[in-house]
Amino acid sequence: MSLFQTLRGGLIVSVQAWRGSALDDPNVIAAMAQAAQEGGAVAVRIAGLGDLQAVRARVALPVIGLVKREYPGFEPYITPTLDDVRAVIGTGAEIVAFDATRRPRPDGAELGRVVETIHAAGCLALADCATSGDASDARAAGADAVATTLCGYTAETKGTALPALDLVRELTPQGFTICEGGVRSPHEVRAALDAGAGAVVVGTAITNVDWLVREFAGSADRVS
Repeated sequence: MSLFQTLRGGLIVSVQAWRGSALDDPNVIAAMAQAAQEGGAVAVRIAGLGDLQAVRARVALPVIGLVKREYPGFEPYITPTLDDVRAVIGTGAEIVAFDATRRPRPDGAELGRVVETIHAAGCLALADCATSGDASDARAAGADAVATTLCGYTAETKGTALPALDLVRELTPQGFTICEGGVRSPHEVRAALDAGAGAVVVGTAITNVDWLVREFAGSADRVS
């Protein structure tokens, strides 16, 4: 049974922090990842090499690893180059997430080369997609699973209502599909699974304390 099949029907918690936040500390990220493990998550999704190393040392769950790195003149920023892929592999993450859109990558690497590099290290390849075309390309290139991560975040999909349940329904018949993006309640987790998602990622609604506090504070009437 593939590792992804062991995640079927489960919650994947994305543990990330805004740059400059008090939470932007590998020890804090690792503690939140451990809390996710103890709360019933089936895997965690972690960005950044330092955070990945800290989480790997503290958490037994499967780790979906990535880096977010911007390259001038290029749109992909989720593990966008082969060097970034190799760096994530070096942290011990079992699964490497990468931008699988049709947008040019900074190093010009084709999808097939990205997947081959991941597989050669004994890891699984998770293709972060925006459209059904992206997912089709990724599966043809050998990706082990696809995610709806980038739907709503590309020029082509801007304005798409999230979570992208219609895209989940379209992708599921072709293979393991993870619903990620805009899932903010247990009800939406259930809706994504009912739409056919193999697993569901929740990040901001669980681990982004900065966002949560601002949302609640914005509804409060402060009395001085």
